[in-house]
Amino acid sequence: MLRLVNVNSYYGLIHILKNVSMHVSEGEIVTVLGANGAGKSTTLRTISGLQPVKGGKIFFDSREITGANPEKLVNLGIAHVPEGRQIFRPMSVYENLELGGYIIYKRYGKKQLKKEIEGLFELFPILKERRKQYAGTLSGGEQQMLAIAMALMSRPRLLLLDEPSMGLAPLIIREIFQLIGNLKKDRKLTVLLIEQNANAALKIADRGYVIETGKIVLEEDAQKLLANQDIKRAYLGREQREIWE
Repeated sequence: MLRLVNVNSYYGLIHILKNVSMHVSEGEIVTVLGANGAGKSTTLRTISGLQPVKGGKIFFDSREITGANPEKLVNLGIAHVPEGRQIFRPMSVYENLELGGYIIYKRYGKKQLKKEIEGLFELFPILKERRKQYAGTLSGGEQQMLAIAMALMSRPRLLLLDEPSMGLAPLIIREIFQLIGNLKKDRKLTVLLIEQNANAALKIADRGYVIETGKIVLEEDAQKLLANQDIKRAYLGREQREIWE
């Protein structure tokens, strides 16, 4: 479904992504692991058109999308949930979902938009309870759910998730990752997941990549990465193991 071929990207003169090649097949959850500053978030921003490609090519469904603008990519079926839960805090939960569904509104009208939101409330019952509440007053976990729900409002086939567990309590992290796994199972959604909590990500992923200083240094089945002692030492700290084992 998604393929990156020797992709390069820069921030000014700083070379961030260096000939990055990877693929995500339809129906997979693929995670990218790496230290802070390794290029994980830049990889997603480059795929979603927020960061310029300075070399290489990106394909979606065998169609080249290198350099396509974000709106075009959303229309093709790619949704990006960036790091930091970027929601509209002064607006209600329901209004946030309406904004997330602008494509549905443009194509099918207000009636279908409302139907789409009600369908998401079945997936996120806590958001239904909070539908009139200002988004900025939600808990961290609820805000993350809202950010994911907003992305789902565009009916994506590929979901790009950047650090969904950041700043959340262990029990909420479990809930978020269970939700991500259910999106694959119940909605047949393909997911490319960037996550600092390597153990949590590998528990639900099919495959994983390891990126170091902008280069892919390892690709492996998720279960094999979980058993890899070098990966454990580098990315699976004691606290994470205690939470997830």
